[in-house]
Amino acid sequence: MASAIVRSALRSTLRSGAARQVPASSKRAFSAKAGHDEAAEAAKWEKITYLGIVSCTILAVVNLSKGHPHHDEPPPYPYLHIRNKEFPWGPDGLFEVKHH
Repeated sequence: MASAIVRSALRSTLRSGAARQVPASSKRAFSAKAGHDEAAEAAKWEKITYLGIVSCTILAVVNLSKGHPHHDEPPPYPYLHIRNKEFPWGPDGLFEVKHH
């Protein structure tokens, strides 16, 4: 019985496969030179990508090699570090420079 099911499935697969085959002459060609256009377009965008990488790298090197301005220290305003109560870990904050 199992072999009959396998044979039946094989026959139906072969029949449907033969019916689906379309002759090459009846296929519609949308563009005669589509392969050439796609290759040229891909080559163009590859060149544009490499040019973009080089130009971005040069721009980054130029920008990073420039110096940046250093500003003076702000005046020590007394209202910036108002502490009404001592911290449990001591007089200075956890992330401040210790002045001892």
